[in-house]
Amino acid sequence: MDKPQEEMQDLGFFGIYKESTKTILSWKKIFTQITLTFILPLSFIFLAHFVIVNIIDWKINRDEDNIYYSNVENEHLYRKLSSAWIAYWIFKIIYLSSLILLSLLATAAIVYTIANMYSGNEVTFKKVLKVVPKVWKRLALTFLWTYFGFFIYNVVTGIVFFIWVTTTTYTTFAIVVFYILVAIYCIGFVYITALWQLASVVTVLESPYGLKAMMKGNELIKGKRWLSWFVFFGLYCIFVGILILFFVFVWDGFAGLIVGLMCVFLLMNLFLLGYVVQTMLYLVCKSYHREPIDKIGLASQLGGYLGEFEPAFKVNNDIQLGRPQIQV
Repeated sequence: MDKPQEEMQDLGFFGIYKESTKTILSWKKIFTQITLTFILPLSFIFLAHFVIVNIIDWKINRDEDNIYYSNVENEHLYRKLSSAWIAYWIFKIIYLSSLILLSLLATAAIVYTIANMYSGNEVTFKKVLKVVPKVWKRLALTFLWTYFGFFIYNVVTGIVFFIWVTTTTYTTFAIVVFYILVAIYCIGFVYITALWQLASVVTVLESPYGLKAMMKGNELIKGKRWLSWFVFFGLYCIFVGILILFFVFVWDGFAGLIVGLMCVFLLMNLFLLGYVVQTMLYLVCKSYHREPIDKIGLASQLGGYLGEFEPAFKVNNDIQLGRPQIQV
């Protein structure tokens, strides 16, 4: 984090990754602590759930086949099937809740850590652990608005694809249109992801959260839309590659176990890089819009989480990091 803010706007695709990697390596101890506490469990739960769901699905399919091929009503089989479905949905709820919670905690921890480095504050893992519970509720509201945006986006996309299926014939032109629609959907999906990541950083470092953080993120991303898209598209490509490796080899006995552990390690490092990248992108966008970050104001905002100062979001005194605080 030794690069001046005015130079951050010059960072391109590879520059953001390079600066993110340099930051992680420069502060290995605290990032290792954060990774082992939040990101390792997140990665393990994410991949393990595929294995567990596959086992539950196998049991459900087996029970359904037994019922289908049985000539008589069998209450025992129906009870087994009902129990399997209940177990499936309980597991899904626990899995999604854990995934969202760990993701929000990791975001809060890493954004707070990098902001302290940037402002010159001393940052320790103890401080991070104290701050995280105070930030995640704000992040949760921002996430809910993002989830709503994803939901609306997918509903509209579903309607468009439904219209395409019901009104076209399978000609070469129709297939080309289909692939164009898929490409447009992917572009929009990655863009919303980039917007969400910026809004998450805004939620931690500035006063807005929820819908206001999304709007602030949308303002920041202007002029850097394609850079943001390619940065997160690159992360998605690596993510998909890890999942393909996992699905191809994880079922192969002992070798599958080794590959599974390797995938957990790779995913853990990818998530860490992604969380740092989103903060770097925030700094790039702030620099591009000529919004100098007031380090005194930033230090006050961060100190507010620990009770060292009155936090801006509590006193309704919006410390906009793009506007230096006027000393009275």
